[in-house]
Amino acid sequence: MKSKGSKRCVVAFALRDRQYLWTVEIPSNGTIGDALTAAREIANLPEAPWDSAPVGVYGELRQRSERVADGDRVELYRPLSADPRQRRRERVQVARKRT
Repeated sequence: MKSKGSKRCVVAFALRDRQYLWTVEIPSNGTIGDALTAAREIANLPEAPWDSAPVGVYGELRQRSERVADGDRVELYRPLSADPRQRRRERVQVARKRT
């Protein structure tokens, strides 16, 4: 149960083979950075890029200083191994060479 003057958020981080979700409680004027700090305290995941990764709310990139609403899903993004658009271009070029 959340206390008065606070809000709950879910912090999400995904690896290739596993997704992590942490429900955190932060002050009512809390920011994305506050939610990440709270999640870091309860998570046993030192390999997560807590300080360096891009962050967002429901798939939309945001700044760590932005406030979050009660119930928001704060997402910690890991770097992609390759740009998906570039990979698609390469597959199309290979397919064109075959025909």
